Amino acid sequence: MTGLKNSRQIVAEALLRMETADGYSHIILDHLLQSERSLTDRDRAFASVLFYGVLEKKLTLDSAISRYASMPLRKMDALIRQLLRLGIYQIVYLDSVPASAAVNESVELAKRMGKKSAAGFVNGVLRAFLRDKGEIRLPDREKDPVGWLSLAYSVPRDLVKLWQNQYPDENLEEMLRGLTGRAPLFARVNSCRTDAASLCRRLGEEGVEAREHPDFADCIVLSQTGDLEKIPAFAQGLFHIQDLASQVCAAALGAEPGMRALDCCAAPGGKTFTLAQQMADQGEVVSGDLHESKVSLIRQGAARLRLHSIRAVTADASVFRPELGQFDRVLCDVPCSGLGIIRRKPEIRYKPLDALAQLPPIQYKILETAAQYVKKGGLLLYSTCTLNRRENEDLASRFLKEHPDFVPGQFPAQVRRFLGGQEGGMATLMPHRNGTDGFFFALFSRQG
Repeated sequence: MTGLKNSRQIVAEALLRMETADGYSHIILDHLLQSERSLTDRDRAFASVLFYGVLEKKLTLDSAISRYASMPLRKMDALIRQLLRLGIYQIVYLDSVPASAAVNESVELAKRMGKKSAAGFVNGVLRAFLRDKGEIRLPDREKDPVGWLSLAYSVPRDLVKLWQNQYPDENLEEMLRGLTGRAPLFARVNSCRTDAASLCRRLGEEGVEAREHPDFADCIVLSQTGDLEKIPAFAQGLFHIQDLASQVCAAALGAEPGMRALDCCAAPGGKTFTLAQQMADQGEVVSGDLHESKVSLIRQGAARLRLHSIRAVTADASVFRPELGQFDRVLCDVPCSGLGIIRRKPEIRYKPLDALAQLPPIQYKILETAAQYVKKGGLLLYSTCTLNRRENEDLASRFLKEHPDFVPGQFPAQVRRFLGGQEGGMATLMPHRNGTDGFFFALFSRQG
């Protein structure tokens, strides 16, 4: 068995686990890749492309399978479903894989993975698809525009409708296109240890492609990183991985040296680290999370970055702890539906929208608790990585209405420039407009 075939088998196993165990995509794939030491870097890259591609396009792939299969998808063996998705994905989306190889490898995987009796079925479906030009058929765009967008971008119809209703001023297709494909990899420069230009030169010497972001200081864009932990500059704490949206969000708080800052729902710690760096590691950043295992990760990250102003604590963000004291700056990045990061976690797009109704009450409770820590004259920032007005604008507006001692805050100059001059209040970032993850933040100032 060659490395390339092994890559496909690992992807099939990972997809099967995603469907049967409902895990996190990056954890499942990383675990399986680490368990197979014979894979080359090229094999691992291929596996990653294939795994995330099939996850992202699952709805579209299933529409094709349903057209050519003799039995309903729900009645198929779970592994066979994955093999058919793998085969059609390679035929349609991977120019580097010949169609014949995509079919043959899927058939061989069925045999190798204990489904020899279904190999003929896999072969039949894939070859029927190829005979019919090997193209995904979409609904008529004029007669069913929502259906067309849904299958063209593999986003469930109800989610397309949600965004259509909530963001009427956006070009919906551009929005969906921006939420499709692999997201860029951003890093935040550890400004307590180096600067962007020096770090980019250093990373270039270490074989990593890095460039400064043109519109946001201390942010760099990375590619060809390989295993991050093997990069000396990373091991020495000269940067941490953080999407541009999160960097803009942290900057919106305007933290300064000598302040006390609180990051309520901090794990894995990216915004905590950025706040500490903005404060020149002077003052104190209390970084809290509900789970001790995640708090331990924050401590490890702070140690690697050599940031001494961070105090990581285990705490329930919905329960006020007066012993923590009052803070100049409070960041409240709440658990959310994650609809703004479906490029990074494709599985999120398929979660039932009914579950979203449970989130705003939890988010509002955390926000109200966080508000109690803010000094008079201090700032409170509420943020999510989702695109859903019920979790975002609606909740922030309710907070202002019910808490008259808070008013909209003004964004710092760097953030105003990035937002095209927007002064403050609430901001929504979108991939197609800002080049970031989908993100929302609202800044509140407590009146003194």
